Formats: sequence, C-alpha cells, structure tokens
Amino acid sequence: MKKILTLFAVVGLIVFSSCEGPEGPPGQDGVNIEAEVYQVKGVSFTSDNGYNPIIPLNPAILPADMVLLYRQDGTDNGAPVWKLTPELYYLADGTFDFGYNYNFTVRDVSVYMDGFDLAGISTAFRLNQTFRIVIIPGYLTGTFKSANKSSFSDYNAVIKKYNIDDSNIKSIEL
Repeated sequence: MKKILTLFAVVGLIVFSSCEGPEGPPGQDGVNIEAEVYQVKGVSFTSDNGYNPIIPLNPAILPADMVLLYRQDGTDNGAPVWKLTPELYYLADGTFDFGYNYNFTVRDVSVYMDGFDLAGISTAFRLNQTFRIVIIPGYLTGTFKSANKSSFSDYNAVIKKYNIDDSNIKSIEL
C-alpha cells in the first residue's frame, strides 16, 4: 500500500509540476529613472502654515526613492551655499534655539521648523527661504556605502555622485 501511495505521489508531482498557465501580458521595458533636483523659492515659515509649509511633488515619487533636502544659506563668490537638513541652530549658551527639518511622502515634502519661540526667530531665517529637493531613485540608494553617509551633507558631492545636471534644475511653485 505504501508503494502505491508513493507512486501516486511521484506521478502527481510530475504532472502538476509540468503544468503551465497562459502567458501573461508583456511587461514594460526597463526604465532608467535618473536622480533629479527641484528648487523651491519663497518658502516661508509662519503661524498661518504652522511653521510647516508643504511642498507638492508632481508627479509622485516611488516609495523606495530617497529624498534629501538642502536649504540655501547664502552665497560664496556668487555660488549658492547649500546646507543639508536637518539644520540646527543654538543660542550662545549652547541651548537649542531652532532648526529646520523635513519628512516626505510619495506626494509631498513637509518642511518644518522646530523651536521654542518660532515667531521670535529673525525673518531672515523664516521668510523667503530657498530649498533644493534631491530625489534619488531607490535602485541607486545602495551606491553610497555606509562609511560615506556623511557625503550627503555636501550638495556638490551628491550632484556629482548621481550624475545630476545641476544646470537643469526643475522649479516648484508654491
């Protein structure tokens, strides 16, 4: 009896493993999505927006994409100086004053200020700020080894690493 059951099991395994269903629809050809940069000017942090302006991403990004946010912190010989967020500022006694931070979804980037007296922060830090949003496709994010994570703080190194054409920055209007 055991031999017959074993025989049926082997025959059933062969029959079912050789079955094939209908061929599925053709897939899309591989698409090479490039890293890209968006610039947003005139970003203001006010009580009206809860010190948290929302920057829309259109089209939406993919869930695996990485987003880096840089704030323009002046110029050097006519070239913009970019600081990676989060960006923190401290009082003379070393206590936290305020900072810029962000989070993102596939549809937007939420830039927000942290601090104790945001209304009292100089308008030079709250009004008409310029940000650059660098979107790096998920399949590229493993190319920075963990030892080089600090390289994200240097905007120019990121642009170079991901072969981004810095002269082709896309604008987002708020």
